[in-house]
Amino acid sequence: MNPLLKEIRHNPLLWLLAFVPVLFIAQNIKPDAHTLLFVLSVLAIVPLAGLLSHATESVAAKTGDTVGGLLNATLGNLTELVIALTALHAGQYTLVKASIAGAIVTNTLFMLGMSFLLGGLRHHVQEYDRGSARLQASLLFLATIGILIPSAVSEADSAAGSEFTEKLSIGLSVLLIVAYGLGLLFSLRTHHELFGGAGHAESAETPWPMGLALTTLAGVTVLVALVSEIFVESVQHAALTFGMTPAFVGFIVVALVGGAAEMASAFSGARKNRLDLSVGIALGSASQIALFVAPVLVLLSYVIGPQPMSLQFWPGAVVMMLIATMTASLVTNSGRSAWFVGVLVLMVYLIFAMTLYLLPPRTQGESKHASITITHVGVPEA
Repeated sequence: MNPLLKEIRHNPLLWLLAFVPVLFIAQNIKPDAHTLLFVLSVLAIVPLAGLLSHATESVAAKTGDTVGGLLNATLGNLTELVIALTALHAGQYTLVKASIAGAIVTNTLFMLGMSFLLGGLRHHVQEYDRGSARLQASLLFLATIGILIPSAVSEADSAAGSEFTEKLSIGLSVLLIVAYGLGLLFSLRTHHELFGGAGHAESAETPWPMGLALTTLAGVTVLVALVSEIFVESVQHAALTFGMTPAFVGFIVVALVGGAAEMASAFSGARKNRLDLSVGIALGSASQIALFVAPVLVLLSYVIGPQPMSLQFWPGAVVMMLIATMTASLVTNSGRSAWFVGVLVLMVYLIFAMTLYLLPPRTQGESKHASITITHVGVPEA
């Protein structure tokens, strides 16, 4: 444990780990102090994300950036999955769909764009594996089509009832999960030589032993999931205090905090000229949510949910996911990046964020089950 203690002792950011027990104590003593819990949860997630970043880089140094990016995306998405499962069990399907759509857009645009920007500010031009990026972008585009079809059919054909949408969602969920599994088989097994990386990465700074890195990954992921649950419980009330709309909270704030651990790893990798790791985390996380997490939640809704959940999203979310996917496909086509490419991608994300922040809430059609009612922006009833 000496490398871990040494890292905590010499990294002032990790001193914020003291807020983790403070958060749990405050949650037990003052469970109704939502604004305080919101602030403490954000302060607690930041150092946990830093630890997760360092542990992931240590694993990636020995397994390669492709596997490292996949591992970080998987562990990072565990936070979103825990949040979604909690909301799914409570029947808060609008929150589930908002967190899914928000995570896809945030990972595709904000995480990727900020990685390009931070890396480009330190390195004139960066290169990364174009084949891996194009594969992830293609999988993400496939998932977007799977999410688009139920919404498009329901809007175009009024005769398509809820029973049809539910059956279609089950079939599409199975297809998307199969596609995700075959994508992993293709990139990690049958054609892994095509995804070796651009070969311009700097070596990691004193990687931890594999056992310590994996143990840290597992422990920190559990803590991030627990802190994120407290965050979600308090964020709605804190949003009122800070003047944020429910749409902005569900689509932007929850997604940013839920993906903090992945973002720390992606940004750190970009600054060290390990853009393969950054792109793998950003696009891999988005495609994993769209191809695996969302379909699994649809299937699990028949087991733990009060009623079945479909893949039908509201039109605004589908449009944003489609634009995000097209943007990622466009900017990753060359395998080269500079800081201004990151600015362009971030501008698309900021357009979405500004729209949701300024969107006036409606007083009609609110879901009675949603703790964060994204029905304000036209979510269909679950």
